[in-house]
Amino acid sequence: MIIVTGGAGFIGSNIVAALEARGETEIVVCDSLGKGDKWRNIAKRDLMDILPPESLFDFLEGQHGAIDAVFHMGAISSTTATDADLVIANNVEFSLKLWEWCAIADARFIYASSAATYGDGSAGFGDDGSVDGLCKLRPLNLYGWSKHLLDRRIARLSAERQPRPPQWVGLKFFNVFGPNEYHKGPMRSVAHQLYEQIASGDAVRLFRSHNPGYEDGGQMRDFISVDDCVDVMMWIYDHPDVSGLFNLGTGTARTFSNLARAVYAAMDVAPRIEFIDTPEEIRDKYQYFTEARMEKLRAAGCGHEFRPLEDAVASYVGGYLVKSDPYR
Repeated sequence: MIIVTGGAGFIGSNIVAALEARGETEIVVCDSLGKGDKWRNIAKRDLMDILPPESLFDFLEGQHGAIDAVFHMGAISSTTATDADLVIANNVEFSLKLWEWCAIADARFIYASSAATYGDGSAGFGDDGSVDGLCKLRPLNLYGWSKHLLDRRIARLSAERQPRPPQWVGLKFFNVFGPNEYHKGPMRSVAHQLYEQIASGDAVRLFRSHNPGYEDGGQMRDFISVDDCVDVMMWIYDHPDVSGLFNLGTGTARTFSNLARAVYAAMDVAPRIEFIDTPEEIRDKYQYFTEARMEKLRAAGCGHEFRPLEDAVASYVGGYLVKSDPYR
C-alpha cells in the first residue's frame, strides 16, 4: 500500500497518476477536498481509499508492515499564509508525527520541502542537508520557515541516529508548473497565470525590476515541469538505498520574459509584454534569482534529463490547458 498525502493537490495528484500508470492498485489519498473542483484532480484514478487528514493516524493504526511508502506532499503551501500556529501544526507537527510513524512501521518517507527555504539566496542554493549547513539559511516567509524547520528537525534526528524510516528523502521543489494546479488560485504557477492572460486577449503583465542588477522581466527562476518532478520521485521510489535532502529543479534558471515568450509560442500568439510594479508588501521579500544546484542528486545516481522550458511549456499548454478537459 502507498499513501499520498496532499494526493488530490497539484504535485500529489500527479504522483498518484504516475503510481497508477506503473500498475499500483493499493493507493490511498489523504487530503481535504473541500467544496471546489479539487476532486477533479483524482477523478480519473482507481483508488483504494480517500481519507481526510484528521483521520489518517486512526487509519494507520494496525497497518504496520502493510504500507510500503508515504509520499508526504500535504501542507499549507501559500507563501502569503499568516496564521503561524496553523502552519506549524500542519507543516511541522503533522509531518514529524508521520515521520515517527514511518520509522516505527518500517515505511519509506518521501516528503516535500521547498526552495522557499533558501530565502533571498544569499547563502546559495546548495542542498546541504547537514545540521550545520541548514542553520545558515534564512527563509523570508512563514511557509518557507515551516519547511525549513521540518528539514532541520529531520537532519537533527538523522545526525543523532534516532529511529528513522528505512528510506527518507526530502525534496526542495523549485518553481513547479503543470496539469492539476487549477485549484490553487493565486498560488498557481506563473505559466498558468500567463496562459489565462493571453487567452483572455490581454497583454502579459510581469513585475518590473526594482533591482538595478536585473532588467524588467529579467528576474530569474528555476522553472520545472511537474512531469520532471514526478519522474525523479519515481526514480527515488525505485532506489530505496537513496536517502537525504535534495534540490528538485532543472539546474538552469530562466527569466520571466523567457517563460512568457514560451507560453506565447505554445499558443501561437505574437508576444505583448507589459510591466507593473512589484507590490510593496512583497517587494522586500522578492527573490530575483533561484537556481537549483543538482550535483547532489546526480551524485546519488539520478541521470534524469530535464525538459527544456520551451518543450515543457508547449506540452502543458497543448496537452492540457487548451483542452476541454485539462485534468490529468
